[in-house]
Amino acid sequence: MATGAKKPKTVFRCSDCDTDHNKWSGQCSGCGAWNTLEQQVSVAPSRNTPAGIGNSKVTTLDKVSTKRIARLSTGLVEFDRVLGGGLVPGSTLVLGGFPGAGKSTLLLQSACKIAETNPVLYVSGEESLEQIADRAHRLQLQTDKLQVLAETDISAITAIMERDRPAVVIVDSIQVMHHPDIDSLAGNTTQVRECANLLSRFAKRLNSAVIMVGHITKSENLAGPMTLNHLVDATMMLSSTDDARYRIVRSDKNRFGSVAEIGVFAMTGAGMKEVRNPSAIFLSKSNKELPGSIITVLWEGSRPLLVELQALVDQSALGNPRRVTVGIDNTRVAMLLAVLNRHGGIAVHDQDVYVNVVGGIRVSEPSADLAILLSVLSSLRDRAIPPDIFAFGEIGLSGEVRPCANGQERIREAAKHGFKTAIVPAANAPKGSIPGLKLIPVHSLQEALDWALESLRPTSSSHRE
Repeated sequence: MATGAKKPKTVFRCSDCDTDHNKWSGQCSGCGAWNTLEQQVSVAPSRNTPAGIGNSKVTTLDKVSTKRIARLSTGLVEFDRVLGGGLVPGSTLVLGGFPGAGKSTLLLQSACKIAETNPVLYVSGEESLEQIADRAHRLQLQTDKLQVLAETDISAITAIMERDRPAVVIVDSIQVMHHPDIDSLAGNTTQVRECANLLSRFAKRLNSAVIMVGHITKSENLAGPMTLNHLVDATMMLSSTDDARYRIVRSDKNRFGSVAEIGVFAMTGAGMKEVRNPSAIFLSKSNKELPGSIITVLWEGSRPLLVELQALVDQSALGNPRRVTVGIDNTRVAMLLAVLNRHGGIAVHDQDVYVNVVGGIRVSEPSADLAILLSVLSSLRDRAIPPDIFAFGEIGLSGEVRPCANGQERIREAAKHGFKTAIVPAANAPKGSIPGLKLIPVHSLQEALDWALESLRPTSSSHRE
């Protein structure tokens, strides 16, 4: 009788104390916690292998190759940008998003482009092959080299991966896959974790890049166990902007690239179209001069991005005025309002303050501080900021305006879009002049406020004194 590895068996493990049980029960006998037992697959070690010893080899770090890994292009420059340059062989990726966001469309387009030069396996557990073929025909994609499979059994999928060894495997979606050795419904946290873990192991062993589509919850978090985020190498989210025509791919985790990059696409009848100049779609198309609106320049990964900030300041009817923000940290805005009061002499403690970043962009850097306070001032005074002005700069607690990284690149990008005046940190001001652009270098918040108060324009609806 062979003495190889034993057949996997099912155990129920407590998520609090890791105690194993042969069957499920409501209470853990190890720690006494209720409803903490989760079904898992346990594999016993081979009798020929001492416990804890496998085929792993120990080496010294200096012997590890640092040769740059060759990446596979997805055929979409914006998608490659978010990935850090393309797909890394042997890596695993989860792409999440709301239903209808365009996850399957984006991946089908990429799969057809990659299949022109490398073998690709597209596995669908939610749609029939006829539905996929109909979408590909509608998008006018080249499909003669793309291999497709309708399957939800993860063991059958990995068997085909072992046989065909594709360069890229797309699994749509991980929530409908099931492991035959686990007695629970697909989508269960144990099923999701074990299926993702199995795909991750095969990806590294076969040197295949695996992309898994993931569902998200109503709180916009990836559905399934938190360990799913730790199992994969990258987690991407596909979301729509306020204008439903556009989609943004952003990275929440990426072991092979920056998490600050975003990719912008336009959803059209012909599929996802790349937007090479995203600044243009995030700028206001209104010709009216409106109070509380200003343009700032963010730095997203490796490129500048112009976005519009809006603020609304209104008399509060509550004892505790509201501070509501969309796209920016609420705590930071509250801190900036305190600096505005202490070092700018402008109090909004009895006002409701609302701050919004137009277009669904999230501001994760402090370079928008100065623009936020100028937009608050504009709304408070009910005076419009001239539309050809932009501003950026970090505000310190002492009221100083600190420089931002890549400041001169931000200024040049705004000048390309026709802006005429820049309120920027003095340390970011270029030594030479930029044709058509007036620079207002400021050292402190008070300097910026003094200049802004002289430049604000009254509007036809102005009513504040």
